[in-house]
Amino acid sequence: MRKLFYLILTIVLLSSCGRQTAQQDGGDTISFKYARKLTVVHHSGYTEAILQNPWHEGKVLHRYLLVPSDSALPSSMPDGTVIRTPLRRSVVFTTVHCALIQMLHREDRIAGVADLKYIKVPYIHEQVKKGRISDCGDAMSPVVEKLIDQHPDAIFLSPFENSGGYGKLEDIDIPLIECAEYMESTPLARAEWMRFYGMLFGCEARADSLFAVVDSSYQSLKALAKTSKVQPSVVLDKVTGSVWYVPGGRSTIGQMLCDAQSQYPWASDEHSGSVSLPFETVLERAGECDVWLFRFSSDHLITYRELLSEHHGYGQFKAFRQKQAYGCNVELSLFYEEAPFRPDWLLTDFIKILHPDILNLPPLRYYQKIRE
Repeated sequence: MRKLFYLILTIVLLSSCGRQTAQQDGGDTISFKYARKLTVVHHSGYTEAILQNPWHEGKVLHRYLLVPSDSALPSSMPDGTVIRTPLRRSVVFTTVHCALIQMLHREDRIAGVADLKYIKVPYIHEQVKKGRISDCGDAMSPVVEKLIDQHPDAIFLSPFENSGGYGKLEDIDIPLIECAEYMESTPLARAEWMRFYGMLFGCEARADSLFAVVDSSYQSLKALAKTSKVQPSVVLDKVTGSVWYVPGGRSTIGQMLCDAQSQYPWASDEHSGSVSLPFETVLERAGECDVWLFRFSSDHLITYRELLSEHHGYGQFKAFRQKQAYGCNVELSLFYEEAPFRPDWLLTDFIKILHPDILNLPPLRYYQKIRE
């Protein structure tokens, strides 16, 4: 019966729209407008958050039971991980969630981080230097003793398919928040998870308000893109090692390219992540694309000459020949920190690059035109 109850609950959520609360037997279901891998139900004395397993349809990845820290534990709750809210001290393993917590004005609740070298949030580095935030080492093998010393209420980390679990972290009796929003299939669905994180930190109203801004801005930009008289074709990213990873048609980037009114060669692809392809396949399918957008990591803006030195085949692309290449230097921008929860900012860049006939957009935030 319990499984049937949750199945019905999930069906109701997926068929709903808007941000109103729907009354259901056994609790009030919080309606999510876009997110499809997250269900939140308010019960008497606690809130239940159900994360769907993105790799096994119909299965639950994690069930969290959020209980106010100033209240006693309810006598009857389903099985799940109890989290006392609002969180006062947390350890965060990802740069994107450090940035989101700062957007929610709860950065003072970060007590420790992992993979500091990959975190580009200035506040985090300042506080680590002052000794107020602990560097807990590598995310794949954190220094558990340092982590425990912070007495965190929760640890934020990203789950991966077939990861084999979290090792010693599963034995220290600290709730693990599995941040699976990156497996949502649309930019706004991913961004809407900020509402769940707001519940954890006791700033639900602020998170709801921020998401409303993101949603409104994104929809306005999407409508604006439709006013353009052109629909240029675009190829994404570049060779890594021996393969070229292109965003799948159902990935958040693939969806954004569609919303930006571009022609994307892999728009009909069914993958929600990246697709690895040989260079020749990309050249054959996207060699005549009008614009080339790619991400790279460097201490300076790359040049066309440097691109050719990386792979002489780039010179065969129309966008390269006509000097219509734009690079996003992830070392010198906050692309990975901001774009997941502010997809409207990235969509602005896409529209400005792809539709020069649309005027009065702000300067490019992440991408820059490649120099001669």
